[in-house]
Amino acid sequence: MGKWNRFRRKKKAATTQESESTGRVGQPLNPGQSAIQPSYLGEEGIQDADSGDEERASKTPRMHMETQPESPSLPPAPPALATGHPPQKTPRALKGVVVLAIGLPGSGKTTWFKRRGVTPLSSDLLRTILFDDITEQRYQSLVFSTLRSLLRARLIARMPWNYVDATNLSPRERRQWIQMARQLGYEVQAVFFDVPLDVCLERNRRRERTVSEEIMRRMASKLRPPTFEEGFSKIVVVRVKSKEGSGEAAETEF
Repeated sequence: MGKWNRFRRKKKAATTQESESTGRVGQPLNPGQSAIQPSYLGEEGIQDADSGDEERASKTPRMHMETQPESPSLPPAPPALATGHPPQKTPRALKGVVVLAIGLPGSGKTTWFKRRGVTPLSSDLLRTILFDDITEQRYQSLVFSTLRSLLRARLIARMPWNYVDATNLSPRERRQWIQMARQLGYEVQAVFFDVPLDVCLERNRRRERTVSEEIMRRMASKLRPPTFEEGFSKIVVVRVKSKEGSGEAAETEF
């Protein structure tokens, strides 16, 4: 009985060894059928399958290091860190020009625009639209905040040439125009009407609507010529040829 049991165990072990190579547990091989080889072994792998263990043991293992790409959620390293040099700023292409008129009432600003066929953003025109009175001076902050909003709309719409017809007497009054234009990628130019106060007063008296002489003199005391330090890329100075102010204007470009 003990001999019979040993024979059965020996036969069962041999059958299991052969059946595992087929891929199905417990299925015996048919006579003459070769054991299934893994598909990842090529022809050489099939031929050397028996001696593979010895070869693998004799080979020295190698480590292959692979650099993992940066995570998409992280921004790329700035150029300064990557190269050791500070990043170079590339100049932005300008979208257009903003031209500021600078001068007293009666200095010829509106006439200068008309001769060139230009319709500027005008503080006088805005006073007429808002208050039906071109001489209204009580709501200056409202007039100029509206005028700046109109210019901003034009710059956002990428209009190439933009003109502002206002007195723009001091650097403080001009600063907001310059900052807005440059922040939105525009060059800023100045047209300065360097006309004597007496000529402006005489012209003012001949106009349909007049500014009082007291206000004119107060404005003249605030008038400051534009400078490149303010941010202007170009300054055009307009002067009258004759002392009486009746002649044509002469321009000088800086």
